[in-house]
Amino acid sequence: QVQLVESGGGFVQPGGSLRLSCAASGLAFSMYDLRWQRQAPGKQREIVASMSYDLRHTTYSDAVKGRFTASRDNANNSAYLQMNNLKPDDTAMYFCNAYNRLGDYWGQGTQVTVSS
Repeated sequence: QVQLVESGGGFVQPGGSLRLSCAASGLAFSMYDLRWQRQAPGKQREIVASMSYDLRHTTYSDAVKGRFTASRDNANNSAYLQMNNLKPDDTAMYFCNAYNRLGDYWGQGTQVTVSS
């Protein structure tokens, strides 16, 4: 059974930082591209970062570029999203999403709330 489990969300003041983690099991993690996506109430789901399976390519949305850093540790079936200089607009549920032609898997999400 494939599982993706996000953790690390929470409440933080503007300008603060959080580090999200995604622990994967039940799949050949190193063969999957991975996205961090977020969903805020009343807004469309947004891809904030994408990483290729081989770590050669990482892209970011304009909204987070320069503030967020995505990484992955294929040896430990894990992925991370370091979020710095957080803004209220970053408030959302954050999901990790592993995908390739064989499957498309999601975690349950972790809530990030940025507020003063």
